[in-house]
Amino acid sequence: MRIPGHVIAPILSLLAAGTVLAGTTGRAAAEERFTIEGSEGTRLSATSHGAFDEPWAMAFLPDGAMLVTEKAGTLQLVAEDGGKTPVAGVPAVAYGGQGGLGDVVLDPDFAENGVVYLTFAEAGTSGNGAAIARGILERDGARPALTGVEVIWRQSPKVSGNGHYSHRIVFGPEGSDQEGFMFVTSGDRQKQDPAQDMTGNLGKILRLNPDGTVPADNPFQSEGPIAGQVWTLGNRNILGIDFDSRNRIWEVEMGPRGGDELNLVERGGNFGWPLASDGINYSGVSIPDHDPASDGFVAPKLSWTPVISPASLLIYGGDVFADWRDDALIAALSGEALVHVSIDDETASETERFSWDRRVREVDEAPDGAVFVLEDGPDGRLIELRPGEGG
Repeated sequence: MRIPGHVIAPILSLLAAGTVLAGTTGRAAAEERFTIEGSEGTRLSATSHGAFDEPWAMAFLPDGAMLVTEKAGTLQLVAEDGGKTPVAGVPAVAYGGQGGLGDVVLDPDFAENGVVYLTFAEAGTSGNGAAIARGILERDGARPALTGVEVIWRQSPKVSGNGHYSHRIVFGPEGSDQEGFMFVTSGDRQKQDPAQDMTGNLGKILRLNPDGTVPADNPFQSEGPIAGQVWTLGNRNILGIDFDSRNRIWEVEMGPRGGDELNLVERGGNFGWPLASDGINYSGVSIPDHDPASDGFVAPKLSWTPVISPASLLIYGGDVFADWRDDALIAALSGEALVHVSIDDETASETERFSWDRRVREVDEAPDGAVFVLEDGPDGRLIELRPGEGG
């Protein structure tokens, strides 16, 4: 996910002033340096910057620090020297299965307002559901804290189970027609049929105002308060979403047995789940393949069988990997790799996989264009990637 313009400017000022080490992001002394060789021979220089307990997402702060979420409910403030301090004021999470603390995203005007958005699984009387809270990050006291925390959005309905929350966030790019809007991925909660049911917001991508209210020009705004949130429907478990330089939205979602997808998002589009998929049900029961000419659903630009289990998406926009600009980088869990997908207009093709035998949970772009990933699991490392020698 690209860093909003209002946020990146102060960071780049710090870089220009020499407040971080040349050739690095100023992170702590490396625990480990190693080389990753891709499936096509491209080499990456990897630097580990410490480990976390089930990390899920990261965000870069203007002063060079970072925020990292840990699934059990801890938001870590990571200083440039690598020191970690838990942030107070994080909402209670329903931890278990795929549920817990999820995404962390800075408000586009964070440099002025200090607002941070968090997604999390929230308990309810009839089950659990994803939610979004926002608060102001205060760092003047003895311990950093989120203050004025308010929940601005909830999945509806809350249901049983602990899967397919999705709950990723991306803001529209500065200067685009989506500036000022927040896009939220809302998974089907492993219930399938709600993805086609407009009385709920499960299995959909939503477009909201930053305070959680519904924009007046959403495609289904006239159909009621819940349907009004919807930007797309027929989605399964959307764990990555980002904009490219043309201000188009791309997303990745997990299929069933087969059929993981990279999709180009269309306003009001129906992506077919559970009526169409390039995979089959776990029971072995077949699902009709995508056939947009006859079924009317939006087909993926790329799908994977066997699956890679896409957990995060970055449309790269930096200069460190100049040849990758506007390509997709996908964190793969079962694929145990960072997957590079070349994008040419609306055509997508896998180019290379970078694997080091770890499940990859999150991928993001640092202010200077380096690529950072978080490994999945109880000792998931934060790893910085740069071009390697001879690659």
